[in-house]
Amino acid sequence: MNKNVLIISALAFVALMAFIFVQSNTPAPTRAPMVSVTPIEVNGQTALGKAKFDDNCASCHGENATGLEGLGPPLVHKIYEPSHHADIAFMLAARNGVRAHHWPFGNMPAVDIEESDMQAIIAYIRKLQVANGID
Repeated sequence: MNKNVLIISALAFVALMAFIFVQSNTPAPTRAPMVSVTPIEVNGQTALGKAKFDDNCASCHGENATGLEGLGPPLVHKIYEPSHHADIAFMLAARNGVRAHHWPFGNMPAVDIEESDMQAIIAYIRKLQVANGID
């Protein structure tokens, strides 16, 4: 048998075994909330924001922005306070997606959402943050 074929086959086998090992040792997402959040009463723009958040964001960021272990970070968290992540950061993350930089969840994909809906979502998140001691 050709020596190069044996070497390539051996390398492919080692790569496959390494992939299987990494996959088997990577915990599956638990989807457990990452932080405890006190819910807020919503009305007007925050009611629209909560509805749009639930439709577009909660599948990764959790109900009431608690985050979901293994899927997406909590937005009711000091990292996302306005002095560190201004409203425009949320807008740009939704519009363009964002590379992972604070959490080990991987990159966030862009979300197809109207700017006015995103503004309502941001208002909802900010009100949640204030109600939970983040401002």
